[in-house]
Amino acid sequence: MRRTSPLPRRLLLGALSLLALGTLLAWKTLPLGAPSLSTVPVTRADIESSVTALGTLQPRRYVDVGAQASGQIRTLHVEAGDQVKKGQLLVEIDPSTQQARLDAGRYSIENLKAQLAEQRAQHLLAQQQVKRQQDLARAGATREEDVQRAQAELKVTQARIDMYQAQILQAQASLRSDEAELGYTRIYAPMDGTVVAVDAREGQTLNAQQQTPLILRIARLSPMTVWAQVSEADIGQVKPGMTAYFTTLAGGKRRWTSTVRQLLPIPPKPLDQSSQGGGSPTSASSGSTGSKVVQYTVLLDVENPDGALMAEMTTQVFFVAGQARQVLTAPLAALDDAPDDSLRLAQVLNPDGKVEQRQVRTGLSDRLRVQILDGLREGEHLVIGAPRASGG
Repeated sequence: MRRTSPLPRRLLLGALSLLALGTLLAWKTLPLGAPSLSTVPVTRADIESSVTALGTLQPRRYVDVGAQASGQIRTLHVEAGDQVKKGQLLVEIDPSTQQARLDAGRYSIENLKAQLAEQRAQHLLAQQQVKRQQDLARAGATREEDVQRAQAELKVTQARIDMYQAQILQAQASLRSDEAELGYTRIYAPMDGTVVAVDAREGQTLNAQQQTPLILRIARLSPMTVWAQVSEADIGQVKPGMTAYFTTLAGGKRRWTSTVRQLLPIPPKPLDQSSQGGGSPTSASSGSTGSKVVQYTVLLDVENPDGALMAEMTTQVFFVAGQARQVLTAPLAALDDAPDDSLRLAQVLNPDGKVEQRQVRTGLSDRLRVQILDGLREGEHLVIGAPRASGG
């Protein structure tokens, strides 16, 4: 039987001994309790400083169509979603009551005209009687009392003529009002647009004596207006003409760009305070501590040629306060506050592995990253979570 040479076994034992010795020396040279450092690099990127808010889409131009005549709706010619043109017939109300009132007014005028004709005949007779009495008086064949009676009768007939003429004018004005009310039983579109809401039905009875009943709403769906609610902490950064963009839940990643048209100076009052004289501005309660956040309304318009934007859609609005392209940036988490508001403190990892503290001048911020204006170079690494180093 052949025996194995002891040389390979000796070589294996020697290699294991050298490996164990190297491991022991490396362990002894490492400092005890050395912390692991998390670093992030200083890189170039685009940065945008913006104010965010939630908003609601509404048509820029719309009109509520109501009824100025009372009666039962006979025919409703449109439905929600229909496109209408200015002057198009929308609603017909039963005109029976208005037509009867108009006919009565016309008959009243005819009656007054007949009475006026009678009075004019009486007036002519009175004129002849006065002339006869005056001729007799010159001949001494009548009394002065008869002359005066004839003259008084002439004045009475003239006064009656004036009265009937005034009554006719009054009846004609009332007739024009009745004709207008009869015209109100046929309601036409006041503008081009889309019927976005219908609040009445055929057969429904409308009472326009106390208030105008709302029948439907017509709106132009382009342009649309975003009513954005901006908190009082951010409203100072929003200005008219500022660039803004927004997204919708239905639009996915699509952005709509616009500019700020108007800032409403007073928040709308809540419904429970709108009828009170001394209501406070609209406030959204935050938490149970009673603290409130005032929201101001900012308006911006956007064209809607494809109809992708619809009324009452919720939007997330970004008001762009500043932009910078391919500038040095660093995460805000890697910078600490400094006594000077324009400066921040950064913990920089040197090439030799030491941590150095520097003062850094910053610019725009997007709440995650900040623009570096001075104090850092591209490619340097900043330490996150390390204790502050001295110097720098």
